[in-house]
Amino acid sequence: MSTGTVAKPSAAPQKAGRRKLTWPWILLIVAAGLVLFSLVRVVSGADDLTSVGQISGALQLAVPIAMAGLGGLWAERAGVVNIGLEGMMVLGTWFGAWAGYQWGPWTGVLVGILGGALGGLLHAIITVTFNVNHIVSGVAINILAVGFTQYLSNFTFDKAEGGSSKQSPRIDPITDITIPGLSDWLMDLQQKHWFLISDIAGILGGLVTNLSLLTIAAALLIPATWWVLWRTAFGLRLRSCGENPVAAESLGVNVYKYKYIAVIVSGGLAGLGGAFLAIVSTGIYQEGQTGGRGYIGLAAMIFGNWMPGGMALGASLFGFTDSLKLRGGAENVHALLLLVALLLVIAALWQLYRKKYVVAAVSAAFSAAFFLWYFLTDEVPSQFVDAAPYITTLLVLALSAQRLRMPKADGLPYRKGEGK
Repeated sequence: MSTGTVAKPSAAPQKAGRRKLTWPWILLIVAAGLVLFSLVRVVSGADDLTSVGQISGALQLAVPIAMAGLGGLWAERAGVVNIGLEGMMVLGTWFGAWAGYQWGPWTGVLVGILGGALGGLLHAIITVTFNVNHIVSGVAINILAVGFTQYLSNFTFDKAEGGSSKQSPRIDPITDITIPGLSDWLMDLQQKHWFLISDIAGILGGLVTNLSLLTIAAALLIPATWWVLWRTAFGLRLRSCGENPVAAESLGVNVYKYKYIAVIVSGGLAGLGGAFLAIVSTGIYQEGQTGGRGYIGLAAMIFGNWMPGGMALGASLFGFTDSLKLRGGAENVHALLLLVALLLVIAALWQLYRKKYVVAAVSAAFSAAFFLWYFLTDEVPSQFVDAAPYITTLLVLALSAQRLRMPKADGLPYRKGEGK
């Protein structure tokens, strides 16, 4: 009797997934971006694009957006959609200013965080305990926060010296830090307008000039969030509530508790962003000063694929475009038309390499349109300058939508006891 060998069926070849960016590739992309940006600055003559003042202003504008985005990340990693970030920021601005002008700026920061956390607690009660639709709850909180702060302003700021029903008295500033010697040297180097070298000097100079202590504290919260959520058992349990709460509960995780913690922290971070606006950015509370930054923070979080590093990059992008209108806005935004045109050329070449000829043709057509817009005009309309941050938000979300991966149970209803 002969025996034959039965060949084992070979495993089906797996499709290659999207390659993960490694640090060398990230650094290479950053370096290429700096070179391209410097080239645009030299060609257009918009030397203020990477000046120390421009970068310093962009950083200040990016912090509230980053705090809102970080708050959204905490909530959505636990499975709760927090559209109410805008309202929680509004609460942070009012409570931060109210406490700040009476008891000092740092007390204002703490009370602003508490104000936002109260908004987060309300959102958690409505969505987690009563299982109301997350979007409906968030919109309701946004409306409620605006009306509530307007009502409080009528009998607090209106009766205070230097205040009114629409703004608070001036708040004492938080200490700014400038590294002596290094800041002046980088500023001198930036003002020489050398290719690439001056751009790097301007960026570094903006990070060491007139830097608020609260800016440093807020920036440290981004790596702290990454460590807590991705390197601790607490973070693993919290993220499991956003991926599969039923399975998490079956393993002994108190899903309600972690959702409550995440949403309250989310509100506190949004409140910190609001307090930053009132105490650091302007020095006073003004009605409507959040200006949709809570929604832009959500866009930054989505752009960053629900990760702290990507969210910080998105907040920096939005903060930079927002700062353009404060310093030579028309000229700077006009120079960005050339940058967009060059980026579309690169996109068209990449799509040609991937043999996606239709997409390449569309990219090339848009690139030609932007080139014509740039060369046939000297500046862009002021209305376009004001709308630049919001246009950037829409474009970034549209272009990054295909690579996003949100938590699987984000926004889905959950009832306690489903995992038992």
